[in-house]
This record gives sequence, C-alpha cells and structure tokens, in this order.
Amino acid sequence: MEVMLRIRKKGVLILPKSLREAAGIEEGEVLAEARDGVIVLRPFRLREVEVDQRIVDKLLREEEELERRKVNAILREVRG
Repeated sequence: MEVMLRIRKKGVLILPKSLREAAGIEEGEVLAEARDGVIVLRPFRLREVEVDQRIVDKLLREEEELERRKVNAILREVRG
C-alpha cells in the first residue's frame, strides 16, 4: 500500500487508518528508524520473557553488595 502524506508544521505526520491497519499499528507508541534515507515505522509491542528468579535474586544480591561497598568506601574517605 502506498499513500501520499503531508508533513505538517513541527513535523506532525498523520497516518491514515487504512495504512495503520495494514501495518498492524494501533494507538500508542511505534518504533521509528531512518535507514538509507527511508523512515521505517514498526509497532512497538512488549514481549514477555521467561526469567529464572534465582538469577534475578543473585544479581540483586550482587548489586546490593557492590552498592554497600561503594557507600562504605565513600564514608571512609569522608571520615578521613
């Protein structure tokens, strides 16, 4: 499908309903990127992923430990 569109002041572009439907774009956010002089719009969809909670917990513990060390180092420096 090909349609002529007008870019309005401030860069506003209106995508006709038929074009949005053909591309599967609904109200909300889209991803836009410029490639070789062409603007590509894609629907933005969140993807659900399986996460191993044990790994998340381990990473959070490691992050907490690193932050604790950083704060202790700053306090030692301040106390001189």
